Amino acid sequence: MGMLSLPGFLSCGKKKDFSLSNEKDAHASDSDENLERGNWSNKGDYLLSMVGYAVGLGNVWRFPYLTYQNGGGAFLIPYTLMLALAGLPLFFMECSLGQFASLGPISIWRILPLFQGVGVTMVIISTFVSIYYNVIIAYALYYLFASFQKVLPWSDCFSWADEFCSKTRLVSDCNATLNGEIIHANYSFITSNNLTCMNGTMNYKPVQFPSEQYWNKVALQRSSGLDETGNIVWYLALCLLLSWMIVGAALFKGIKSSGKVVYFTALFPYVILLILLVRGATLEGALDGIEYYIGRQSNITKLMEAEVWKDAATQIFYSLSVAWGGLVALSSYNKFHNNCYSDAIFVCVINCVTSVFAGFAIFSILGHMAFVSERPVSEVVDSGFDLAFVAYPEALSKLPVSPLWSFLFFFMLLLLGLDSQFATIETLTTTIHDIYPEVMKKLRIPITLGVCILLFFLGLICVTQAGIYWVNLIDHFCAGWGILIAAVLEIIGIIYIYGGNRFIEDIEMMIGKKTRVFWLWWRMCWFFITPVLLMAILVWSLITFSPPTYGSVLYPAWGTAVGWCMIIFCVIWIPIVAILKIVKAEGNLCQRIVSCCRPAANWGPCLECHRGERYSHVVDPKKEKEHEIPTVAGFVY
Repeated sequence: MGMLSLPGFLSCGKKKDFSLSNEKDAHASDSDENLERGNWSNKGDYLLSMVGYAVGLGNVWRFPYLTYQNGGGAFLIPYTLMLALAGLPLFFMECSLGQFASLGPISIWRILPLFQGVGVTMVIISTFVSIYYNVIIAYALYYLFASFQKVLPWSDCFSWADEFCSKTRLVSDCNATLNGEIIHANYSFITSNNLTCMNGTMNYKPVQFPSEQYWNKVALQRSSGLDETGNIVWYLALCLLLSWMIVGAALFKGIKSSGKVVYFTALFPYVILLILLVRGATLEGALDGIEYYIGRQSNITKLMEAEVWKDAATQIFYSLSVAWGGLVALSSYNKFHNNCYSDAIFVCVINCVTSVFAGFAIFSILGHMAFVSERPVSEVVDSGFDLAFVAYPEALSKLPVSPLWSFLFFFMLLLLGLDSQFATIETLTTTIHDIYPEVMKKLRIPITLGVCILLFFLGLICVTQAGIYWVNLIDHFCAGWGILIAAVLEIIGIIYIYGGNRFIEDIEMMIGKKTRVFWLWWRMCWFFITPVLLMAILVWSLITFSPPTYGSVLYPAWGTAVGWCMIIFCVIWIPIVAILKIVKAEGNLCQRIVSCCRPAANWGPCLECHRGERYSHVVDPKKEKEHEIPTVAGFVY
C-alpha cells in the first residue's frame, strides 16, 4: 500500500498505537485489516457462520413437509427458480452491503438516511425472534436430557397419560357380513362374534399417541389457551437458562469465539443427518416414506397452482434469513476485497441442498413408523413442532436402541438452533458496537452477557404453561409481514433511490470489474423480478391472513391484538425515523426529502485505503459523531 495521508498509518487499516492504553476490542487482533472493528480470523469462520445462520430448524421441519404437500419432486422446480429469482439476489445484495461499508444493519443506512428505520425494524424483529427461538432450543435441550433413559418416556402410555392415550389406533365400529347381510356394528360386537370388518369401513376412536400426550402434558404442561398463563415450567426455564449460557459463552469474544464454535455446531448436524439417513434407509417401510417425500411419479400438475409457487418463494425467503439484519452484520466483518459473490452462491446452494438431504433422513424413518403402526404415511407426516416433538420422536421410539437415535436427533436440533441464534445475537451486539464503539471496546463481555440475561428474562413468558401459545403468536406475526416489508423497502431503497448501477460500481470496488453480461442477470432481478415477487408474496400474505391458532385452540381477541401491536411496534420505526430525518434536515420540504435520499457524508468504505477516487470525500469514521443526528432510544438517527 502506498503512503497514506493520515499520519501514523503503516498499511491499510493498521496504524501505530501512540497511546499508553493497550486496550482493544475482543473482535480485533493484530492480523486484522480493520483494527478498530476486527475481521473474521479466516474465511472458514465466516462461511460456516453464514451456513449455520441460514441452515436452521426450518430446513428440517418445514421444507420436507412442503415438498410432500406440493407435488413431491416437482416442487424442486419452483423452489430452485425462487432461489435464483428472489433468494440469491437479496442474499448477494445484503452480503455486499455489509462488506462494503463494514457496518451493521442500522448504521448501514448511511447509504440512504431516509430508510434507516428499515434497519431499526430488522433489529427489533431479530430481538423478538431471538426470544422465542431460544425457547425452541430449550425444548430440544429438555428432550435431549429426557433421552438419557433406558426407556424413552414417550414410548408408552405411562402414569401421566389419560384414557385417550394409545400406541395403536382403536377401531370403534365397522361394517361386516352376518348371515349374508351387511351390518354396521361396534367393534366389540364384531370381535365377539368372530366377524371381520370390511375394508374401508372402519371408524377409529379419537386417540392420542404417547408422544403427543407427553409433549402436551409433560414437556409443556400446556394450558387450555393463552388466557390461562399458569406457572413457569421450572425445568423448561432451566433449559432456557442453559441455552442462553451456551450462547453467551460462544459470543463472549464476538466473532473471534463464535467463529471457532461453528466448526462444530455447523458441521456436526450433517454427520447426524447422514447417520439418521443410513439408519432410516435400512428400515422396513423406508421406501414408502421416501416415495411420499419425492414421489414415485412427481405431480407436475401441482405447478399450475399458485399456492405451490407461493410456498416455494416463502420457504426460500425465510430459509436464507434475508432481511433479518444478520447477513449484513456477519458480512460487515469481512475484509474489503473478499469475494462476496462466490460466498453468496456457496451458502445459498448449501442451504438448499441441506433441505433436500434432510427430507430423505426425515421421511425414511417416518415411513418405517407408518409401516410399524400400520397406517398410511400421510397420517404420520407433519411439520413444525408436531414433526420435531411428536411425530419424529414417536418414530424414533420404535427403533432398537431408541435412546441413542433420540439423543442424536435432538442434539442435531440443538446445534441447528444454536448456529442461527449465534448470528442473531451477533446482529444485536454489532448494532450496539456501531452506535457505541468505544463503550463496546471496553465492555464487550459485560454487554454481551447483559443482552443474553435481558432476553432470558423476556423469554420466561414463553416457558409458562401458556408458553407455546406465545411462541406461536410471535412467530405468526413478527417473523412474517415485518420481514417482507423490510425486504421490499430495502431493495427499493438501494436499487431505485440510491441507484442500482451505483451499487454495482460499489461491488466492483470489492470483487473487481465485471462485464455487462455478468451483471445482466443481477440487474434483471434487482430492478424488476425480485421486488415484484416480494410484493406479490406480501400482498398474498395479507389477503390470505387468518387469525393465529395452535392446533385446534383459537386465540382470544386480545391475543390477536397483542400480535398486531408487536408487528406495528416493529415497523412503526420506518416512518418515525424518516420523519425525524426530514425534520432535522435543512431547506424546504422538497429539499429536505432530497437530502435525506442522498448518502450521508460518512458513507463509503470504512478504511481510507479502500475509498479510491469515488469516495475520497468521505468523512473519517472517527468524526462521524459530528455528522450524525443525535440518538433517540439508543439508535443512531
